[in-house]
Amino acid sequence: MLTSKQRAKLRSLAQTIDPITQVGKMGITESFLDNVNNAIEKRELVKITVLENSGEDVKSVGEEIARRLPAEFVSATGKKLVFYRRSINDKVKHIEF
Repeated sequence: MLTSKQRAKLRSLAQTIDPITQVGKMGITESFLDNVNNAIEKRELVKITVLENSGEDVKSVGEEIARRLPAEFVSATGKKLVFYRRSINDKVKHIEF
């Protein structure tokens, strides 16, 4: 569980990164989750866009992705979702709090 200070730092770091993928009308599929899982393992912090045609509530999509990965759901700003999970790979530059 992230503290409010940690969450604020992650939100500030996420402002400079681009979204890696999008949730569209197909919704959250297993291949989508695999791609996000691989990206989060390499980067620790990822941003995802929820498209208008998905027909889903942005916050509920974020909570479902976080539950199924598992990862920390950092924030939902507009149509953008931010997720964090500390990588188990030692070669990754870890985010320090």
